[in-house]
Amino acid sequence: MHILRYSRPGSNQAHVGVLDQGGITELDGVASLGSLWSLPLDAIREKLGGARGARAAPGDIEILAPIDGRTEVWACGVTYEISREARREESERSADIYERVYDAQRPELFFKSASWRVAGHGQPIAVRADSAVSVPEPEVAVVVTSAGEIAGFTICNDVSSRSIEGENPLYLPQAKTYLGGCALGPMIRPAWEISDPYALGIDLEIRSGDATEWTGRASTAQLRRRYDELISYLMHSDVYPEGAVLSTGTCLVPPMPFTLREGHTVRISVDHVGTLQNPVVRGLAAMAGALRLPPVQAPA
Repeated sequence: MHILRYSRPGSNQAHVGVLDQGGITELDGVASLGSLWSLPLDAIREKLGGARGARAAPGDIEILAPIDGRTEVWACGVTYEISREARREESERSADIYERVYDAQRPELFFKSASWRVAGHGQPIAVRADSAVSVPEPEVAVVVTSAGEIAGFTICNDVSSRSIEGENPLYLPQAKTYLGGCALGPMIRPAWEISDPYALGIDLEIRSGDATEWTGRASTAQLRRRYDELISYLMHSDVYPEGAVLSTGTCLVPPMPFTLREGHTVRISVDHVGTLQNPVVRGLAAMAGALRLPPVQAPA
């Protein structure tokens, strides 16, 4: 079973449903995913198990990003050995900062995106026009209820500017949080259907046309911290009335000086969760145009 957010042809209305072998069933009385995450986990399981509503075939709907309302995306950094090494590589003057975070009791957590900024499967992601080196960061993301329970797992592409963050760690928000910098999807796999979330294979493929430019495989077995530990810091001094999506860090980073370019396609697969694929554009104007947002003037 997968939980999804979708729309029907010719309609801008979003629906919440479940996908199983019989197709898609809309969840009656569930107006948003965020309203689900405000419930206790047992109540969520009951709603999904008793799904009733309009039926649809996967080919008859458009899958939307699995996030809405007041649900936020947060992310973790330096939770895998490869992430520590990558940050040291790009940040010669402050490499010791990442070394200390990797071994510290407190993990690195940062705000990644509001729900409305998140790209879904098939939608474009963007690299900043002022970034010399940008990369995708494939990550397993946990869907967290308002009470801090794990409701499910999805895929996050934590698109990042290595050159901006490497210039100064204080530039992290600019390197990480911008329009086109976050994709989620394609759907959410309920947590109780993942037998071992610390044994999930993760694949990254970056293509240009028919050519593969970079590929790699890793596993959540390499994760330095437990999911419940990361969630405890997220929930420690804040509230999330409609839950949160917490991206748990990357274990695959293309080496310097590789950079994403306009025309690339990024494909991330996680065992038992799904595959998230997004084309790449460059700059604010291109991203706004792809999402049909009001025209913006690109900075000089």
